[in-house]
Amino acid sequence: MRYKRISLTIILLICTALSAVAQEPIKTLDDYLKQAKAASPVFRDFENQQRAAGIDSLIARASARPQVTGSSSGMYAPVIRGYGYDEVITNGQALDVLLNVNYDLLNKKRIDNQLAGIKIQRDSIRYANQLSIYDLNKNIIDQYITAFASQDQVNFNRELVALLKKEEGLLKSLTRSNIYKQSEYLTFLVTLQQQELSLQQAELQFKSDYAMLNYLAGATDTTRVKLVEPQLQNELLVAEKAFFNRRFDIDSLKTINLRQSIALNYQPRLSVYGNSGYNSSLIFQPYRNFGASVGFTFSVPIYDGHQKKMQYSKLALAENTLSGYRNFFNRQHAQQLNLIRQQIAQTDALYTKINEQIRFSKGLIDVDSKLLHTGDLRVADYVLAINNYLSAQNLLRQTTINKLKLINQLNYWNR
Repeated sequence: MRYKRISLTIILLICTALSAVAQEPIKTLDDYLKQAKAASPVFRDFENQQRAAGIDSLIARASARPQVTGSSSGMYAPVIRGYGYDEVITNGQALDVLLNVNYDLLNKKRIDNQLAGIKIQRDSIRYANQLSIYDLNKNIIDQYITAFASQDQVNFNRELVALLKKEEGLLKSLTRSNIYKQSEYLTFLVTLQQQELSLQQAELQFKSDYAMLNYLAGATDTTRVKLVEPQLQNELLVAEKAFFNRRFDIDSLKTINLRQSIALNYQPRLSVYGNSGYNSSLIFQPYRNFGASVGFTFSVPIYDGHQKKMQYSKLALAENTLSGYRNFFNRQHAQQLNLIRQQIAQTDALYTKINEQIRFSKGLIDVDSKLLHTGDLRVADYVLAINNYLSAQNLLRQTTINKLKLINQLNYWNR
């Protein structure tokens, strides 16, 4: 008795293990979104660009400090039999080894302008990174919805084929009993075969859609899984300014920064310098030619052919173009959001009628199935009822998929 219990326990454990192995793993939409973000090299690229911009800001700050350089040069101009360079000019030879220090006294505003430009660049990179995330999520969600719809179609076709096969066995026996004609049985058999072909086509379509989902998400493990129905909700716009308007704000800040840069180019420049070391012609007491010097340079623009005015005119044209694009986008954006909301509302209005049609079609199949068992129904009428139910289910499925994709579009643009 004891051995029987042990054997039974082992058998149950083996069955449980086999059931667990046979069961398809489950994946959700969030799993694919995380996988896509982790696999995409684009986000690492933007992260590196942000770091590079941070290094640019450090370089700009370093350029504001005194710049120290070392330099050395030597020269020898021989005079052979009276031929050669004039020694009054060349001294015949020269050697210098110097340590130079330069410092721009009026560079603070220029450095601040350069740092502001780098900050605008980082904001632009941050915007592009976020836009890439939104685009990737939108594409993944769309493809996930498509793959889930294909999976749902496979499951529905499989259930329908199982139902028809069950009825086919009964109809075959009724045909042998001369309750139904051979032609009616063949009509039903053709319908069954068509549904089996539809099931195979649905499975192929699901494999294709599922492979595309894995491709977009960068998934290397293409083991077939069970997709969970996506749950999408309308995301409300929380921010005061829409996300897509930030690109126009960034472009506007770029123009302002360029205008300030042009103005700074026409301001006076003052720098001081100093050097110390060895500088000698090597002619008279070269061992005493160690020394130092200090000085300054000052420059102020006076006339350049009105280039400053021309550059401002170019910036004005750029601002006018940017304003036109901003206004056009805002109009199109508002129209697009209104259109998507209307389409969602119209789609919601279909559900009541579709569900009612499905309920009636399913009820008709149940009644016809009972009549079919007694031989009181034409097979053609039963096939017609099945086709009506199939059409209603397909309409419901397509309507649901369309609504999910509309919600995905709305959430994308409603930022």
